[in-house]
Amino acid sequence: MTLLQKLSLCTLATGLFVLPAVSYGQSNDLHAQIDRLADKIEPKVIQWRRDFHQNPELGNLEFKTAEKIAKHLKSLGLEVHTGVAKTGVVALLKGGKPGPVVALRADMDALPVTERNSLPFASKVKTTYNNQQVGVMHACGHDTHIAMLMGAAEILTQNKKDIAGTIKFIFQPAEEGVPAGEEGGAKLMVKEGVLTNPKVEAIFGVHINSATEVGTLKYKPQGTMASSDNFKIKIKGRQAHGAYPWASIDPIAVSAQIINGIQTIVSRQMEITQDAAVITVGAIHGGVRSNIIPEEVEMIGTIRALNTDMQKELHARLKRTAEMIAASAGATAIVEITEQCPVTYNHELLTAHMLPSLEQAAGKNNVKLTKAVTGAEDFAFFQQQIPGVYLFVGGMPKGMDSNKIPAHHTPDFMIDESGMKLGMRTLAYLAVDYLNKPLQKSASK
Repeated sequence: MTLLQKLSLCTLATGLFVLPAVSYGQSNDLHAQIDRLADKIEPKVIQWRRDFHQNPELGNLEFKTAEKIAKHLKSLGLEVHTGVAKTGVVALLKGGKPGPVVALRADMDALPVTERNSLPFASKVKTTYNNQQVGVMHACGHDTHIAMLMGAAEILTQNKKDIAGTIKFIFQPAEEGVPAGEEGGAKLMVKEGVLTNPKVEAIFGVHINSATEVGTLKYKPQGTMASSDNFKIKIKGRQAHGAYPWASIDPIAVSAQIINGIQTIVSRQMEITQDAAVITVGAIHGGVRSNIIPEEVEMIGTIRALNTDMQKELHARLKRTAEMIAASAGATAIVEITEQCPVTYNHELLTAHMLPSLEQAAGKNNVKLTKAVTGAEDFAFFQQQIPGVYLFVGGMPKGMDSNKIPAHHTPDFMIDESGMKLGMRTLAYLAVDYLNKPLQKSASK
């Protein structure tokens, strides 16, 4: 028996939470209803997904997407709120029995990627992004996330009388980022109070994965996706003729030394057996002519970590490394770090508590403990406020080699739509099972 399974069967001695012993009878009856309805509406869910895929919209611009979502939710008789965090949609399903509040979340936005495949519903949408003409594509599967949550909402609404509590459906814009100078995404939703009125007790989300076989769920307690922070380092030196480098303080040479120094932060200074970390320089700009040593060079990059202590340590070491290497050459390094997204941290007790639901949804052999990834997810902002679990659902055709599948955020990205039914069922299972057996604060606290 795994530690997670043991946790789900016992009362923890910490005094923080207990896992109540309840019957699974009612949940199993609801599971059967969920399965029946999922089979029935799967064709409709696939059509929704294809429509969203063919008509993608970038972050904070999901106007038509939001309109379609809201129309469906209103048709179900739900209490619907639009314009949340600019283009987000939130709906409430009040069950027929009293109970807590749980939330299910899907992200809505597409990416500035030009689609390159033969799908009959491939995106032809073009836009201007960062002053460049680009295509717009659902290259990360958010179109499937929308459709799965719309399907789960329809299924759960039809079982309203048997639901013990309230379900909040959160359709979130701008997970991939916002236009320069704007707020958005999960952070803005939290700021606007999406987890209150009524107060949400726990939140769940799923992400489809093109390299995970259809029918499979993958999960990891604690840090499952990395924090994501941007950095900019400006190196100021002294300009000179390229033929007389001794008259300069060469910021290009200093930049090269800083880049090499940065690479040793993870490889030689961090305890990488504890958690993975990444520092990547993504761009460097400086100079205008072959025989002029410039006065200034600027580099930008990303920092990834899987726990907040390591995240803070990486920030401090990056700043120190750049500043001291520059100073050793007589140059100056100005380091700016912009925190973008915290660690996507799956609450340990909640993950353990909901593991039986995952196993009932997919079958025990199809639920797999996975490794953390250094990609980031702004679902983390919800998890900073309340316990949450974020997991992955398979979207790769059975029998395919995952090493040969086009990656997320690429022009050739594709998803096997048959994987959406499990995602839809999993969201519904998590909601009804949590409401039937919530984590409860210990009376002995």
